[in-house]
Amino acid sequence: MGSLPIQQPAGMNRMRTVYDLPGLRESIGAWRREGRSIAFVPTMGNLHGGHLSLLDRARQIADRTVVSIFVNPIQFGLGEDYARYPSTLKEDSRLLSGRGLDLLFAPDLAQLYPGGVDTDTRVTVPDLSSILCGKFRPGHFSGVATVVTKLLINAQPDVVLFGEKDYQQYLVIRRLVADLCIPVEVIAMPIVREPDGLAMSSRNAYLSAAERQRAPMIYQALQNAADRLRHGERDYASIERAGVAALEKTGFRPEYFSVRRSEDLGEPRPADTKLSILTAAWLGVARLIDNVKVYLDPLPKG
Repeated sequence: MGSLPIQQPAGMNRMRTVYDLPGLRESIGAWRREGRSIAFVPTMGNLHGGHLSLLDRARQIADRTVVSIFVNPIQFGLGEDYARYPSTLKEDSRLLSGRGLDLLFAPDLAQLYPGGVDTDTRVTVPDLSSILCGKFRPGHFSGVATVVTKLLINAQPDVVLFGEKDYQQYLVIRRLVADLCIPVEVIAMPIVREPDGLAMSSRNAYLSAAERQRAPMIYQALQNAADRLRHGERDYASIERAGVAALEKTGFRPEYFSVRRSEDLGEPRPADTKLSILTAAWLGVARLIDNVKVYLDPLPKG
């Protein structure tokens, strides 16, 4: 398949697009021989401002930048939106080339799953993958871990960047990199939000006009829970129930609303000071996730 240069405005570097693993390895190898550092941003395409913030940071910290676009079938469960997930490669390419990307990797299914998706080897991160989103999407994080491992092996970046909107995913990737001794730094970037607070997401496009008006309530519910924690409340179960009730009142169908330790998503203890509040909820046909971090002062002794 080789590579295909994308036209860019005069004065900008020409972004290269490759569709196969040999083309990716060739480009990476050439940069390595030149002593260049490499930053990598894996995506499923249908790019928005959150993705572009990752690329902007990648360009600040590395000599060369790589973005992948691949809708990974094995991280979608039965009845989920794999078949209708938006495919916008042409528009995404324009966005990335205008943002100064060096290399776009856009493989097809056969490149990353040469043995097929039914009998392919899987990478699984235990414990962390079975809670919260993992409880409601069995096998999802194994699908994520598998494709990210394949991408890291072939892209060989110095750093890989993920957004914190899917905070559980970030922790799964951080854990697999540590456990498999992959020599890459995993960097988390802050959530990018719309002016009304809704976290940017490709799945926001599934919302009707009326649902889009209600959608920011998911962030408001998280903020309300965070305020209760900052005011000294430690009845986590009560805070979680209130979050669920607030979402249901607005028309959401919550899967969970949970207060957890930020470090490992374990159940919090009263003395914990670094917490995350995470939620997943359906609004119409859109499954939305969001989270906020809360940093608390230590409780007084005695």
